[in-house]
Amino acid sequence: MQAILAKWLDWPPVWTLSGLALIWVLALIPLPGGFGVFGPVLALACLVLAFWLMGRAVLQMARLRTTVNPRGQPRVLVSDGVFGLSRNPIYLGDALLLLAAAFWTDSLAGLLVVAGFLWIVTARFIRVEEARLVDTFGVTAEEWFGRVRRWI
Repeated sequence: MQAILAKWLDWPPVWTLSGLALIWVLALIPLPGGFGVFGPVLALACLVLAFWLMGRAVLQMARLRTTVNPRGQPRVLVSDGVFGLSRNPIYLGDALLLLAAAFWTDSLAGLLVVAGFLWIVTARFIRVEEARLVDTFGVTAEEWFGRVRRWI
């Protein structure tokens, strides 16, 4: 059963969608504070940045014919463009989507969901992907890790 769950449910988009659902549920709980009139503006800014980052990253990877699958074997080390800003622009985009939802719903508790998402994807996916990159590309990957931060 665990293998089935891992195969079908333990994927970054599922974690992102789960985070979005949790933020919407948390927004139903009345808590003091919030983002006020700035919430929608911040949400829109995060949403635009998220789609830009993810779109650019996917296009770069497609152009170089390497996988976007977090469990796939990379054929090329993509280290320029948006990958020169963040080693994980797609995950960063996912986090920005969650942040946009927290801003839009005026949910301070949603910020905890964003933090949890960052922790989960780092533990479940990023560390494994980084090890695979070092195994595949050696010193070149390690040099990129030294030049570009994991998030921003």
